[in-house]
Amino acid sequence: MKIDILTLFPDMFAPLHQSITGRAEAAGIVTICATNIRAFTKDKHGKCDDLPYGGGAGMVMTPQPIVDCVRAVDPEHSARRIYMSPRGRTLTADIARELAKENHILFLCGHYEGIDQRAIDICGFEELSIGDYVLTGGELAAMVTADALLRFVPGVLGSEDSAMEESFSEGLLEYPQYTRPAVFEGQEVPEVLLSGHHENINKWRRRMSEEITRSRRPDLKNDD
Repeated sequence: MKIDILTLFPDMFAPLHQSITGRAEAAGIVTICATNIRAFTKDKHGKCDDLPYGGGAGMVMTPQPIVDCVRAVDPEHSARRIYMSPRGRTLTADIARELAKENHILFLCGHYEGIDQRAIDICGFEELSIGDYVLTGGELAAMVTADALLRFVPGVLGSEDSAMEESFSEGLLEYPQYTRPAVFEGQEVPEVLLSGHHENINKWRRRMSEEITRSRRPDLKNDD
């Protein structure tokens, strides 16, 4: 998979080259490239924003550098183009799985008060949000989305079972996890996890997931 990210702040994406996603990149499973939109502006002062028509606070990113950057990075429109925006559909585990099936994804990160609508329309971007709140730019949202979808790309995680057992995989939140030591500051690991009885362990984990989901996220759908 290839992930292109168009941004005014490419240095912000260093974390994606670390840890699990960094190892996946080193293994050739994914290529992650952040491109500076500012390199494509034709403004002699290097500007990529201007005052909004109709008035209002803040600045709006101009369409020219964005459109030219998109055309340079994805000239054949082979990528699925996603603009990170609070007005887009909200990212879920199902959407992350859907995106993980793509060969090429291009993220556009807005800044300031947003971007000129014509850039979205001309380049054919879909809009995606990570929640009902507003960030100072789309960079963190793009990182969250990239990290979430890459967990579903085969070979990225050390165990293929990890993505299947974590929160939201079956409409449930994840059960509690424990490791050594068996006793820490007087608190013991649940006895069932030490039993070696896999059927009982699976039943306990399922029951805990259901209890935690009912308590913390009763809005999550679970048909079981």
